[in-house]
Amino acid sequence: MAHLVSIQHWIEGGEYQATNGRRGKVFNPATGQVVREVAFASEADVDRSVRAAKRALPAWRATTPLRRARVMQSYLALLKLHELKLAELASEEHGKTREDALGSVRRGIEVVEFACGIPQLLKGEHAANVGTGVDAYSLRQPVGVCVGITPFNFPAMVPMWMYPVAIACGNTFVLKPSEKVPSCSMMLARLFKEAGLPDGVFNVIHGDKVAVDSLLNHPDVSALSFVGSTPIAKYIYETGARNGKRVQALGGAKNHAVVMPDADLDFTAEALIGAGYGSAGERCMAISVVVAVGDVGDALVDRIARRARTLKTGPGSEPGMDMGPLVTREHCDKVRGYVDVGVTEGASLVVDGRSLQVPGHEDGFFLGPTLFDKVTPTMSIYRDEIFGPVLCVLRAPTLEAAIELINASRFANGTAIFTASGSSARIFEESIEVGMVGINVPIPVPMAFFSFGGWKNSLFGDLHMHGAEGIKFYTRTKAVTSRWPAGQTVSSSLVMPTHA
Repeated sequence: MAHLVSIQHWIEGGEYQATNGRRGKVFNPATGQVVREVAFASEADVDRSVRAAKRALPAWRATTPLRRARVMQSYLALLKLHELKLAELASEEHGKTREDALGSVRRGIEVVEFACGIPQLLKGEHAANVGTGVDAYSLRQPVGVCVGITPFNFPAMVPMWMYPVAIACGNTFVLKPSEKVPSCSMMLARLFKEAGLPDGVFNVIHGDKVAVDSLLNHPDVSALSFVGSTPIAKYIYETGARNGKRVQALGGAKNHAVVMPDADLDFTAEALIGAGYGSAGERCMAISVVVAVGDVGDALVDRIARRARTLKTGPGSEPGMDMGPLVTREHCDKVRGYVDVGVTEGASLVVDGRSLQVPGHEDGFFLGPTLFDKVTPTMSIYRDEIFGPVLCVLRAPTLEAAIELINASRFANGTAIFTASGSSARIFEESIEVGMVGINVPIPVPMAFFSFGGWKNSLFGDLHMHGAEGIKFYTRTKAVTSRWPAGQTVSSSLVMPTHA
């Protein structure tokens, strides 16, 4: 791999050569070929990045929110100028179509737009004369060096859900992106430097468990944000919390869509196609389970199946593709194995994506859209997060039964209901035990000024990402009680003050 471009770390405003020789391979999933190599950080590399962030912290923390916002505004302009290039990199290393990648880049940019309003977002509370001559107010201050550990499926968007808010709040940041998709993060760092961000405020290191554990255990890291699978999210949360760090760790999902008998089936089927098969199902907000209520199941399955068979699957870089490959051969084989198991368990395989062949890309990691009907809650294809283009349909006699089914799941990231009834929608949104809810919206990812996060095993920690909860996560509140005596003598008292 000597002729390949080698991706290094970004520390203190420039590329930094790793201190060891460990490397990872970066694939183009559409061809199955290695296109780059990426340096894996040692514990010493991680320490260097954290120390750089710690050195930059005092000056950046002291920078006024207005000046931080101006850097964000310059960064926003550069991101918009280069969004197509970011989308191309995401498509090449992840496999998703360029149109899908561009959409995800823009959803990340929306968080930068939100962060540009940081002077308003950091305002505290004030109460005059809580006691005679005594005022009280609160301050929001940065927590320190923050870390983001991000997944492969959104190389630009998920990192941008973290570091712009953290940095706008006055923190410094170390990003550890997935080693499968390292290029977007490096471009994001270069653009931030071009926007005028001081060196050391934003750093990027690459690697595997060595890098992750070094960050989790580093004494100078104050806060950790993570998106990934539930077992790793739990590990991140428990390890970080044990080390005294603030942690938000978003885990896996098994998102259900309930389809009521009064739903517009043509609209619903089209929405479910996008939600189930977009990005080859590699989305934490993908709909992977459809709960058909009453007698709507057969007609719904027929519409989904007919539409699924028309989807064009191929290289994400080619125009007109609806779905690209899965991210790695190992993951593709894992998803294919779930399809095999689903057949063995007795589910009805309506559309089989295992036989898909993409001419000229025989070594690519492709699996076509797959649809199961007559799935039951005991089947592994229902219980487990497959993270691929596999859609399962279950039947429920009533809305109440559908809600009970969803609330019994250990995952609670996102859900949706398709209905023409405001009453059904209201019952659903009030009763469902899930963090993000869509009503006739299949992928209810909140806008940047709301917060993103699930419940149960889909989130470990108390606060969600971006929006108001993101501001809370990346700041600490300080309460100040103030008196300015005008020369009068105040006698000492051992009695608990009441400010009366």
